[in-house]
Order: sequence, then structure tokens, then C-alpha cells
Amino acid sequence: MKLNLDLAVASKQEWIDAVMADFDAFLKDHADCERKASSMAMSFVAKYPNRIEIIPELIEIGIEELEHFQQVYELMASKGIELTHSIGEDPYLKALLKLCHSGREERFLDRLLIASIVETRGAERFRMVAEAQTEPEMQKFYKTLWVSEAKHGHVFVKMALNYFDKETVYKRLEWWVEQEAPIIDNLPIRAALH
Repeated sequence: MKLNLDLAVASKQEWIDAVMADFDAFLKDHADCERKASSMAMSFVAKYPNRIEIIPELIEIGIEELEHFQQVYELMASKGIELTHSIGEDPYLKALLKLCHSGREERFLDRLLIASIVETRGAERFRMVAEAQTEPEMQKFYKTLWVSEAKHGHVFVKMALNYFDKETVYKRLEWWVEQEAPIIDNLPIRAALH
């Protein structure tokens, strides 16, 4: 059973160049993304309290993402970088969510698969950040995040398989991978995770 997914397109070199050119801005956005990821996991618990098979894992992910936020915040504080006053809209996530089905069950599946894709893209980008770092501690930090995000990408597919048959999950996942490619390719290049 294949739990991971292969992204259809790789992130552009221009993206990592922009990140490394303004790493302080990237850290602010990274902190925001970790807060949103924690909130997203907990929103599944709130919206689908009857999905008891996945609630423990969702709570674990919510806590882990909050711990990532704490780690990024500590890194920012050590560099004298303040958090943003408000979390800006994420054009990447907004574009993906626009494509969700509206029926309760279909939307549930879509939200799980979007979470898988977002985490997988995060893993790819954290790998790029780790490889671009010159400080060993920063390389280690982003490698740890890359591994964690990749694991989360698998977990959300596994969650979907609790409730939907394999053919439905993998067919829809393939569709999402195809939709994500032009979205990521057409995003403006900026020092942000997405």
C-alpha cells in the first residue's frame, strides 16, 4: 500500500534563492505556517469528532506542529525577529481549497488529501532549505522538519484509507497532485514556504 505521493513538479531554484536572500521574512512565514498546520489538525478534530480512528493522530500532529512553531519562534527570538501581527492569507492553500468538493464526505476526503499534499510540498521545500544552509545547526533543524513533514504526508493518506476505498483515495490523490502542479508553478516567488 503506497502512502506517500510524488509531486508532479519540483519547486523552482528561484524559490530557494528568494528564501535564502531574505531568510528573516521566510522565518516569519514559516512560524505562521506552523501555527496554521497545528490549527488545521485540530480543526479536523472539531469538525469530525465522530472519526475516532484518526483523532489520536490528529492531536499528535497538532501538538507536533505547535512544537515546530515553538522551535521556529525560539530561533526568531534568538535573532531578534518578531512574529507578524496577523497571519496573512496563503495563496497556495487558498487555491487548493477552492477546488474542494462541497459534499460532507467528499470534502472530508479532499481536506485529508490536501493536507497530505501540503505536508509533502513542505517536506520538499524544507529539504531545499536544509541543503542551502551553511550552518550545521540550521541544516540539522530543517532536516528534522523535512522528515516530519514527509511523515505527515503519509499519515493523512493513511487516515483517508480508514474511510474510503483504495481506488477512490488514490484516484482522487492523483487528481490533486495534477491540480497542485500548476498552482505551485504559478505562485509568485517570495521568501515564504508557499
